[in-house]
Parts: sequence; structure tokens; C-alpha cells
Amino acid sequence: MSKYYLNYLDELESEAIFVLREVWAQFENPVILFSGGKDSILLTHLAKKAFYPSKIPFPLMHVDTGHNFPETIKFRDNIIKKLGVQLIVGSVQESIDDGRVAEEKGKNATRNALQTTTLLDAIEANNIDCAIGGGRRDEEKARAKERFFSHRDDFGQWDPKNQRPELWNIFNGKHFQGEHFRAFPISNWTEMDVWNYIKRENIEIPSLYFAHEREVVWRQNTWIPNSEFLVLEDHEEVVVKKIRFRTLGDITITGGEESEADTLEKIVAEVAGLRNTERGNRSDDKRSESAMEDRKRQGYF
Repeated sequence: MSKYYLNYLDELESEAIFVLREVWAQFENPVILFSGGKDSILLTHLAKKAFYPSKIPFPLMHVDTGHNFPETIKFRDNIIKKLGVQLIVGSVQESIDDGRVAEEKGKNATRNALQTTTLLDAIEANNIDCAIGGGRRDEEKARAKERFFSHRDDFGQWDPKNQRPELWNIFNGKHFQGEHFRAFPISNWTEMDVWNYIKRENIEIPSLYFAHEREVVWRQNTWIPNSEFLVLEDHEEVVVKKIRFRTLGDITITGGEESEADTLEKIVAEVAGLRNTERGNRSDDKRSESAMEDRKRQGYF
């Protein structure tokens, strides 16, 4: 009998599909957290494979800050139409209007932290018992601690010191009323794995990931896109640069890098030579050493 070998991307794909099917088996009302970024797009592609030829059996949920890249919203609407799945939108603007959160003020104000309240409200309103996210352990030290199945209490809080064991990939999704889980099927993927898989599968992604000319401002050691939400200081100058974004989020805090990578092949080659993490250009992560972990404890993604 000839030996059978799996390519490493096939192994990662198989693991992620296994986790997605476990979520569907153990929970009654799961959703995919969809931001329009490459990781959530990859996750959606894997879910499509996991349940083919049926449609993806759960909705996609987007927490809309109101400060999104226009390209991201257009891409989100197109993919929902193609897949024929339900879209649940939690609006940060509605949370502000309802007095649930207070908008930040000042030069570096962002709505990113406000997403927590909006997300938890949407989870409660829609009786969600598992929110599937595209978090990966290589992104940030707080995410490196996360298990595939991450329990959240009835306040949406995460306790990293009280996580459930996952020996032999046996997942425990039992929870009390009001509690829920986050599931992270691509936890073991790296940024390089994601790009190699996107290239192999020819997955459509927003144009923001490819190098293109854009108006930007140099702030906090990165190129921040110029937009109607950006408050410029007297010494700041808007310039046009050829920019590529490694990660997408609120347009006011997502920094880009000067790049010539305008194809998937060039992106793979560029990422192979980088030594800083993709979240290094997210200004909200620079607020403190424990910024991400603090937000995760509060119920962040």
C-alpha cells in the first residue's frame, strides 16, 4: 500500500473544518464573526467547504463601527449575496445613540473599544451560544493563550486561568443559560499560512490588501488613511503613497505599509521577509502592553 501524505495546508484545513463541524454539533445557534478582513473571509471559505454541498448553516455577524473602509462594506454585502446566508449587524452608532457607550474624543479617538458592548448586546439579542472568530495565536500574546473553544461567562468575560482542557481535541461546549462560547478554528494558522492558502484556493479578498495609491497621514509610526473621521493637527500633512494593509479594522486606527505587492504572489513573498506582526500597525493595540488582553477580559473578540 502506498503511503498517504497531507500537505501542511491540508492539515490546517482539516483541523479547522473539524472544529467548525464540532461547533455545529454542540451548539444550537452559532454565528461567524465577519469583519471583512482576510481571516474572517478565510473562515467563511472553510465553513463553505465544511458543509458543502449545503449552504453555510449559520449566519454571519458583523459589528459595524460606522468607521469602516467603504471597500470592506461593499465586499461584505457582495459575499453575503453570493453565499445566500443571513447577515446580522450590530451597530456601534446605535449603541452610542442609545446611551449604551460614550464615544471617545480627541486626536486618537477610536470606536474599536466600543465594539465590545455592541457585540455582547447582539449576542444576547439573537440568543447566540457560540461566536466563531478568526483569531490566530501568532497575532498577539493574549490570543496565544486562547483555546479552540473559549468559554465566556454571563457577563461575556474571559478567564484565561480557568480554561477547559482540550486533550486529544475533545471539546467541551457545555454552558449555563446566559453564557456563551467563542470558537477559533484557525488558531494554529500563521499569517504566512493564511496567505499561502488564499493563494492556493484563489479566495477573493478586498482590494485594500493589495498595494495601491491612497491618501494617508503619518501618525504613531504608521500610515493612517485619510478619511472624514480623521482629525488632522496643524503639523500633519496628507500625502499620496502606494500603501498595502496587512490587517483591516476601524479606518481611524488601521495603519498601512508602503509596498509594491499588488498580486498574491508578491504578498506571499513580502510576508515571508517580514519580522513584525500584522497587528503592529493597529494603533489601538499600542495604548498599553495589555490592551488586547484587557479587552478580551471585557468580552472583546
